[in-house]
Amino acid sequence: MKIAVAGGTGVAGRLVVEALRARGQAPVVLSRGQGVDLLSGSGLDAALAGAEAVIDVSNVITMRGSVAVDFFDRAGRHLVAAAERAGVRHLVTLSIVGVDRVRSPYYAGELRQEEIVRGQAVPWTILRSTQFHEFAGQLLDGVPGPVAVVPAGRVQPIAVHEVAEALAGLALGAPLAMAPELAGPRVESLVDMARRLMAAGGARRRPVLPLRVPGGMSRGGLLPTGAGPRGTQTFADWLGEKTAATPA
Repeated sequence: MKIAVAGGTGVAGRLVVEALRARGQAPVVLSRGQGVDLLSGSGLDAALAGAEAVIDVSNVITMRGSVAVDFFDRAGRHLVAAAERAGVRHLVTLSIVGVDRVRSPYYAGELRQEEIVRGQAVPWTILRSTQFHEFAGQLLDGVPGPVAVVPAGRVQPIAVHEVAEALAGLALGAPLAMAPELAGPRVESLVDMARRLMAAGGARRRPVLPLRVPGGMSRGGLLPTGAGPRGTQTFADWLGEKTAATPA
């Protein structure tokens, strides 16, 4: 089966491509390097010709709401329109647990993406996943200076490869609309994750200042709200692998 992967060169996308190949499928990466531009729509029709399914893990790195909304709006509209023209039978889109409960500039963009998917004619599945194990490191990277200010919230982090496997499996099945939320095996404190990451040498060592932030993140907004599939790799397991793979 020909399955197109939007964002197939990213952290999650590369693993989605690997998961599809392991299942004997024929993934096609939608990327600028392959002559496809989601923001302009250039190259999409040719890339999607003959595709039966599309997995969208496209992403933009930003903390500005206007940038996030613009990216997901333009990329989403072009992708779903091209998928409809190509006769794609299933569009699978990755989103984030809590995207509708946590007020965040980036999440506003993800919500716009969900709105576009729901409003188009191609049968669809949206999978909301909890944040990846890398989330604490991403927060630390975004806070310069001698003190790391980290939101005092809880998450249930999951391994990226487990999300990729779930997306590949969904693409091969029937559309579900909103799939059950996918989460990691254990609830963790973001502050504790940041400290453990620094102690393991995965981030620059500095004092951590917990901060209660408005918008729902510090009130459990990033946790799943119901039953659903759960990953198996804990943050501790992931951190151990990361530390072992880091050159001394």
